[in-house]
Amino acid sequence: MEPDLLALAVELGRRGEPFALATVVRCERPTSVKPGAKAIVHANGTVSGWIGGACAEPTVVREALAALRDGQPRLLSLVGEGGQRPGRTEGVLQYPMTCHSGGTLEIYVEPFLPKPALLLLGHGPVLETLAALGRATQFDVSVVDPDAPVRSPLALGPGTFVVVATHGASDEEALTRVLATDVVYVSLVASRRRAAAVVERLKQRGVSPERLGALKAPAGLDIGAVTPEEIAVSIMAEIVQLRRSPKVIGAEAERPEEATDPICGMLVDVANARYRTVTTEGTVYFCCAACKEQYDLGTR
Repeated sequence: MEPDLLALAVELGRRGEPFALATVVRCERPTSVKPGAKAIVHANGTVSGWIGGACAEPTVVREALAALRDGQPRLLSLVGEGGQRPGRTEGVLQYPMTCHSGGTLEIYVEPFLPKPALLLLGHGPVLETLAALGRATQFDVSVVDPDAPVRSPLALGPGTFVVVATHGASDEEALTRVLATDVVYVSLVASRRRAAAVVERLKQRGVSPERLGALKAPAGLDIGAVTPEEIAVSIMAEIVQLRRSPKVIGAEAERPEEATDPICGMLVDVANARYRTVTTEGTVYFCCAACKEQYDLGTR
């Protein structure tokens, strides 16, 4: 990887910003880009580096953004007219190379996502084991004692997983603060009887039924856990189960609406299409000015 691109990747990782790395792994002439060429696709769709021109880049960007949604890498094959398709196609996403020059490119797209945040509020052996399990399963773990004389500010982003275990000292206060946000998961370490009492007091504090429905109390999957270590395992299993669910990783997130350029056959992002023509049958979208001009001339 070029030094500047490597430095950018390191900096993005340090800032916790998601990105995808696209690498050209194979090509068939004529192509201007060569194997080993790389580019970083940012979460907003902008590109740093170069992995092909106007034909390859839109497809790579579209698949890179999809990879950031579902967390899965993909191998793209852009096959030009007369080009050789891969002999083994399982797992390969094939697209036509729409450039007039032809050529074939195979590009590997790998997403780099920040570690999910696991915030543990409280203290005790359950949280101690959870912290170790969280780090072992690649979570960014923070342990905060809400009863400490100097309180640390809580980092409560939408993708944060929160476990509260204050053992009755400040359960309601901690949960009220957490449930006022849109964290992905919040649970309470408590017996069923105490959990029911805490939920009742949260209702009295005015926490909405919708937000109370997001609370898992008691925390953890029902695996018959008894010891603090087993309880921690049940909670971590519940967190991993949710983390890997399509709802959280975005595997079922809707892809942007796309249309096919009638001239070259390229897929075009409708929302961001710069070139379009309104007809009596609807709007036609194009990848570039040349395709739009050719279409408009042919329909006059």
